[in-house]
Amino acid sequence: MNFDCKNTIIRHRIFKKCYKEIAKEETNRIFCRHDMGHFLDVARLMMILNVKEDLKISDDMIYATALLHDIGRHIQYRQGIGHEISSAQIAPLILDDCDFTVEEKNQIIEAILKHRDSKTSEEKNLNGLLYRADKMSRACFCCQVEPICNWKDEKKNLKLKY
Repeated sequence: MNFDCKNTIIRHRIFKKCYKEIAKEETNRIFCRHDMGHFLDVARLMMILNVKEDLKISDDMIYATALLHDIGRHIQYRQGIGHEISSAQIAPLILDDCDFTVEEKNQIIEAILKHRDSKTSEEKNLNGLLYRADKMSRACFCCQVEPICNWKDEKKNLKLKY
């Protein structure tokens, strides 16, 4: 695929609008935020895992999935709908302007929908990559509010892996 989907996504009016809304909702949040740093950490960890596990998933698929996996977070804050659901509803509106096949779009949406489902953690596909990278992206080992975080200790990243 010779298409710059990463930049199409981050410049997309719907992405920018949702991103701004997430930032508004997280203005006073002391815990991990859902910002570009998080999205890119997830993408880069997915890239590392993709190579280490020899999964051969395209860079475009990885970046699209990582950039969109939390894009509906503001809806969760406002309406209580799980952000995996709202993100999966928003993603196609953005992906339609990218050069993905229907099958690729469906894979991205499925990974977004399953990124909070621990049953996908060991899957050797886009779903598993997103799940593992998303959890691994949090730097609990150096977080000042880690002691009051509501994540269970076994879920926290208390050691640097990648």
